[in-house]
Amino acid sequence: MQPSARPSELVIITGLSGSGKGTVLKCFEDMGYYAVDNLPLDLFPKFAELTKDAPNIRRAALVVDVREGESLLRFPALYREVSAKVPTKMIFLEADDTALVRRFSETRRPHPLGQSRSVLKNVQAERTMLDEIRSLATMSVNTSKFNVHELRALIEEKFLVESRESRISIHVSSFGFRQGIQQDADLVFDVRFLPNPNYIPEFKPLTGKHPSVARYIRSFPQTQEFLKRVTDMLEYLLPHYLKEGKSYLTIAFGCTGGQHRSVMIAEEVTKRLKRLGYPIKVNHRDAANKSGKKRG
Repeated sequence: MQPSARPSELVIITGLSGSGKGTVLKCFEDMGYYAVDNLPLDLFPKFAELTKDAPNIRRAALVVDVREGESLLRFPALYREVSAKVPTKMIFLEADDTALVRRFSETRRPHPLGQSRSVLKNVQAERTMLDEIRSLATMSVNTSKFNVHELRALIEEKFLVESRESRISIHVSSFGFRQGIQQDADLVFDVRFLPNPNYIPEFKPLTGKHPSVARYIRSFPQTQEFLKRVTDMLEYLLPHYLKEGKSYLTIAFGCTGGQHRSVMIAEEVTKRLKRLGYPIKVNHRDAANKSGKKRG
């Protein structure tokens, strides 16, 4: 039986300039939403229909704000029309005047309403312009005291459907120091302290995926202790990486040639992390024979 399709959902992100709309849009994109910034309002109804009909745009997030100019006056009516056809939510972001003025001062970006008046006057004018839209919001957030990470955490708490573990892509890899350290690795572990099967003639042509080689490496107490310690450490680290918004993590294990010890350890750590519920991909960069069988 095929799994049921995910319900369509459209999230409108709006609010005052400088209140964090870009951060929130990026958060939705990281959660798997199709993200669009400043779509012309004339295309809004058509885009909303796509979230209902297009299989690759089932969930979408869209920023609408004062950059629309005078056409923003039509947005409340369009929102009511669209929300009657497609499940739609609106997040309204705002902040205190002093916080918004400070943010514009720190970034030195001009306010979208122009430079003919002070930032404070523009903020106050924008607040008035958005008053009707604010009344339609399903969620209002004052971001005055939020940093980027706290704002992301709030949005994830309210909208994240999938498990937290599924939001991080973990790659486990083995490599040989003889061929150079793996440059794209976030975490590198040197397992050359383990006894080397390469010096045993019957193991030399095999890799750490072969049951006999794996059993040999696993037979040493230091292997068992290392596996336990590294798994405990990763079990501790991964939730913290997730909390900080990390989407990709590459964990590399290196031995001399990248054939035996690093391969076996990478395979075993992959199994243990999978049991914890994390999606893992494993790769053996330098293993000449990935099947683990003797070469012909």
